[in-house]
Amino acid sequence: MKHLKTLFIATALFIGATSFTAAQSNIAHIDTQELIKAMPEYKAAQAEIEKLGKTYQQTIQGSIKELETKLKQYDAEAPSQTQEENQKRMQEVEGMKQSLNQYQQKAQEDLQKKEFDLLKPITEKAKAAIEKVAAAQNIDYVLEAGGLIVAQGKDLMADVKAELGL
Repeated sequence: MKHLKTLFIATALFIGATSFTAAQSNIAHIDTQELIKAMPEYKAAQAEIEKLGKTYQQTIQGSIKELETKLKQYDAEAPSQTQEENQKRMQEVEGMKQSLNQYQQKAQEDLQKKEFDLLKPITEKAKAAIEKVAAAQNIDYVLEAGGLIVAQGKDLMADVKAELGL
């Protein structure tokens, strides 16, 4: 009877350990940032964002030059102008500075929105490929590799890249 009890406990421990090991093998990891950066769509999106950023930067630089020119002109003419005229000019310059700051903020917001709009379908495509590969390999959980301290589970990068044709 005692041997039967010991055999039962040993069997239960063996089944539990086997189940635990099987559960561990259903966990994988992938560095999604690396995956997304490897996708051609990402490179195209980055090029478009950079182009838009340069356009905004050129406009801002032009406005800064215009402001600087106006400041030099007003400074040179200030002694020959009335106090009232100098006051008007100062207000005009302040208005130009505010407009420039508002434009810079809007440009930054537009760039962020454009980046989000361009990257959203790319990240969704990557996520769909990860989910497809995980389902095909009976993987229950896929963790982000960038935050892992120890990553001894299966790395899905090669399989997902193959799924995406990269």
